[in-house]
Amino acid sequence: MTRHLTRRQLLEAGLKGGAALIVLGAAGYGGYRWPRGNETITSTEGVESFISRPDLKPVRISVYVSPALGISPASQTLVLAPRGYAPGAPGQQGVMVLGPKGRLLWFKPTVGIPSNLRVQTYQGRPVLTWWEGQVVDGYGKGTGQVFDETYRQVATVSANNGLDADLHEFLLTPQGTALITAYSLVKTDLSRLGGPKQGEVLDGVVQEVDVVSGKVLFEWHSLDHVDLAESYSTPPGSSSTAPFDYFHINSIDVAPDGDLLVSARNTWGVYKIARRSGAVVWRLHGKRSDFVMGEGARFYWQHDARALGSSGISLFDDGATPAQEEQSRGIVLGIDVASMNATLERQYTHPARLLAPNQGSMQVLEDGGALVGWGAEPYFSQFGPDGALLLDGRMPNNVQSYRTYRYDWVGKPIDSPTLAIRSSAVIGATVYASWNGATELAYWDVLAGSSSAPLKPVARSARTGFETAIGVTSTGPYYAVVGLDSAGAELGRSLTVKV
Repeated sequence: MTRHLTRRQLLEAGLKGGAALIVLGAAGYGGYRWPRGNETITSTEGVESFISRPDLKPVRISVYVSPALGISPASQTLVLAPRGYAPGAPGQQGVMVLGPKGRLLWFKPTVGIPSNLRVQTYQGRPVLTWWEGQVVDGYGKGTGQVFDETYRQVATVSANNGLDADLHEFLLTPQGTALITAYSLVKTDLSRLGGPKQGEVLDGVVQEVDVVSGKVLFEWHSLDHVDLAESYSTPPGSSSTAPFDYFHINSIDVAPDGDLLVSARNTWGVYKIARRSGAVVWRLHGKRSDFVMGEGARFYWQHDARALGSSGISLFDDGATPAQEEQSRGIVLGIDVASMNATLERQYTHPARLLAPNQGSMQVLEDGGALVGWGAEPYFSQFGPDGALLLDGRMPNNVQSYRTYRYDWVGKPIDSPTLAIRSSAVIGATVYASWNGATELAYWDVLAGSSSAPLKPVARSARTGFETAIGVTSTGPYYAVVGLDSAGAELGRSLTVKV
């Protein structure tokens, strides 16, 4: 559906600092037109291609960057898992790390559908984790993947007790366990809710699994604690074979006291679960809320509920589907368990008034700002502490990422840099150099010679993107490249190639 904004709406959507975001309409809210001279824009609609890595064809990400954006430390990256969800979607599906301002640093194509890429800690070291598998009727059947800073797989996590690990959550704990979501199909009488007497319902399951042994240490079932009548969804008709997804568990987090926070999209509720007994300590929102919801604090079809100390929660308020609000929001709620009141502390909305029918993420950053992933809408946005839009990314149409986050990540790939040579009658040759995942890479040295050894330096170039094209006057025919950090120290070198 095309969305038309009035002049007043456009002015109200203006970005602080003189930058403005204009929505052109069309499918997926169309493209952007940014003011010139005060922003960085990387790539446009379509698919990336690289001469030195022809096997990689990730989608291009368009990124608006405000001059007010400050990134500290410089290694803080954006992580997402873009995938096509409709016929004709461009590019390969996979997991992706972008630089602080949106430049592609690492991409790994995946066989299964990827979801929920993030940086976590495993055995005292930072790791990249994601879920990968197949999606059936909105929930997943797959495994959790754990890769170290060299991009080698160090662990795989599966559900147990006859269940499949679901796409919605894969959270590592300091105790060496993983909290994962799963769904279990249960036959039950749905006639009191207008459904079939011999119906089927999806039970939302939390499992805590020891990563090394695979043993299930804790298991919680929504049907044991949350009645079907709490759902805002309705059972399928008697002619449908689909089960009743009454709960739809979509995130798990650990509260400061060790209990769990569980988000259920279809009850509009966040549940605090006692870690030992599994009892529901309290409900936030929904039909049986234990909290009085203040003005603007209500949420609908939400995702990604996270504890902010003992008195706050962040989440992505989809507001649809069906629509209960005019636009989706990232929100921060104040939680007072003494008075049992919930208040809206902060909210973040997109100038294009995006309304996500599903998925989404909300991350509170260390500087007090936020990184919002817009779920089924192909956008992610970073906001400053004052609410100003500092960075806005857009994926192509028919591509989405379940969540998008920002983390400190230093990748040191075990693979060597790669290069490709294209001879030129004018300048000798153009060397195309890349090193998938090398986050500290700043410069390239090109080495060349008439024999494979010794090679001599013939050019140095700053890294200009995932792949850097470097013109050299040497005719080789032997070439190699050396990757350097910002201080000029060698990080790694390629194999020598002959043209």
